[in-house]
Amino acid sequence: MTFPGVQHIAITVSDLQRSTAWYSALFGADPVLDEDEEGGRFHHAVYALEGGTLFGLHTHQGRESGERFSEERTGLDHIAFGVGSHAELQQWAQKLTDLGITHDGIKKAHYGSGVSFRDPDNIALEFFTAPEG
Repeated sequence: MTFPGVQHIAITVSDLQRSTAWYSALFGADPVLDEDEEGGRFHHAVYALEGGTLFGLHTHQGRESGERFSEERTGLDHIAFGVGSHAELQQWAQKLTDLGITHDGIKKAHYGSGVSFRDPDNIALEFFTAPEG
């Protein structure tokens, strides 16, 4: 039996309307689902990404901690979106610039290259590609 891939990612955001607009611009798509969870514990907006992975934005009806994200806190460090080539990575870096999203440019390492950026709640995101050749 092989270990399965990631089916969905859900992040808690402080302002669902702001984050939905931001992620819709980034993904170039609207959520495929935007509703209260049965029982009213949370509301979520969910995007369908390439490869079948779902990406959800959650709000917990005012019960969020209000703290800004920090990768130095135990839990999530960052979310990386895989791209197929360095050329595609350059296109994504340009799209971030076009959207007015601050990023650090393309950083190369022996294990691959990436472009790091943050969402409105400071959640660390990255476009990443494996080394070519």
